Amino acid sequence: MSNKKLYSNAIRNWPEEDRPREKLLKYGEHTLSNAELIAILIRIGTPGKSAVDIARELLQKFKTLRSLSSMDITEFRQITGLKDAKITQIKAAVELGRRLMSEEKAFIGTVKKSSDVAHFLMPLMRDLKRECFKLLLLDKRNSITNILDIEKGSVDKVSPSIREILHVAIKFQAPGLIIVHNHPSGDIEPSDADKSLTRALVIAASSMELRVFDHIIVGENQHFSFTDKGLIEEYEMLAVSKI
Repeated sequence: MSNKKLYSNAIRNWPEEDRPREKLLKYGEHTLSNAELIAILIRIGTPGKSAVDIARELLQKFKTLRSLSSMDITEFRQITGLKDAKITQIKAAVELGRRLMSEEKAFIGTVKKSSDVAHFLMPLMRDLKRECFKLLLLDKRNSITNILDIEKGSVDKVSPSIREILHVAIKFQAPGLIIVHNHPSGDIEPSDADKSLTRALVIAASSMELRVFDHIIVGENQHFSFTDKGLIEEYEMLAVSKI
């Protein structure tokens, strides 16, 4: 078999107006399909498959762009023609898109309600396959000054250290804080461990004149707020009774 026949479906052999890169430059990125956009990241195909063919196989396997963001590297490697360099380019591009979504939902000024935080962090956390724990530090005006990753756990469990959380808050001289973690299952109901952690954190923070404003659990396009459910207030009252 000749090389010419083997690579006959290579993108470089297509009419120029059909090539993804040339098409983007001439007509704009909005005119390209998802497969064509991914093909630009892949750049070159393999014998018998163009970059667009590989991109279509990716989409057929993972169904949606959101799914691409949550898949492990090992799952990408199952696609013939995807080596580590191409995989990292795709993962980086999808992550940039996810962060762009978060930036678009960002709020300016003080945090007024749980949905302010949930809508901001949901694009970054809802598709993660493992639990991730974030700490948001607030100033005296209740504006977010820092967002820090505290702990990453297993698929269904994360165990952040209360001592570490309070140490970070004190280090940055933050009088208030909000804790946020995701449930990979999509179910936003807090576990007994979630409640125990929050209760212990509120009590410990109160003894150090720090305030826990909320603990938010991110799920599939929804969230659970300990404050909205009255639990933070309940724990604060418990903290006062222990003084």
